Amino acid sequence: MKRALILDLDNTIYPVSQIADNLFKKLFDLIDREETSVNYADLEKAKDELTRRNFQLVADKYHFSPELKTKGIQLLKDMTYDLPMQPFEQYRHIKLSPHDKFLVTTGFSKLQWSKVKMLGIEADFLEIHIVDPETSPQTKKDVFASIMQRHNYNMNEILVIGDDPESEIKAANELGIETFLFDPTGKLPGNAATYKGMELKGFLNFV
Repeated sequence: MKRALILDLDNTIYPVSQIADNLFKKLFDLIDREETSVNYADLEKAKDELTRRNFQLVADKYHFSPELKTKGIQLLKDMTYDLPMQPFEQYRHIKLSPHDKFLVTTGFSKLQWSKVKMLGIEADFLEIHIVDPETSPQTKKDVFASIMQRHNYNMNEILVIGDDPESEIKAANELGIETFLFDPTGKLPGNAATYKGMELKGFLNFV
């Protein structure tokens, strides 16, 4: 029986597509205006990936110029989101579950906290951790290990729920923690996670 759930935020608690047009317009305009060394197809792939992964990783993967990376970071580190947001319908099953709940998300601190506040979910979690690469070398793996140690959980008592096989799923796997890849659209590769599914209600009853 699991005692604790550790959740990602973006595309796990709410769909980024819900806010993408408003949130990313300035960033995408900056990319279109500043980046001349990356071909169009790769730029479009980069923009799509930016809705799922943090800016620094995407910038490095697609070889954004140092100038664009610096300007992108400057833009994003002071950005907040203040329009209405709604979590996935599936989130209510998380909210009602008896497990201890922790939120661990990577991104710019001001922006991630603004999303938490607009979603109205702060009180649902024992702890909320923003892993901000601009302010700390800490990783999700470090946070998971700290939660496990400070709350005296063993690895079999925790389940990590997320949408990114290369982020929270990988970090949990490396610590021996079971993982659930939340895939509401049925498009993600599932072989990296212990479990995978499009819905959570039945699964949470099982764990």
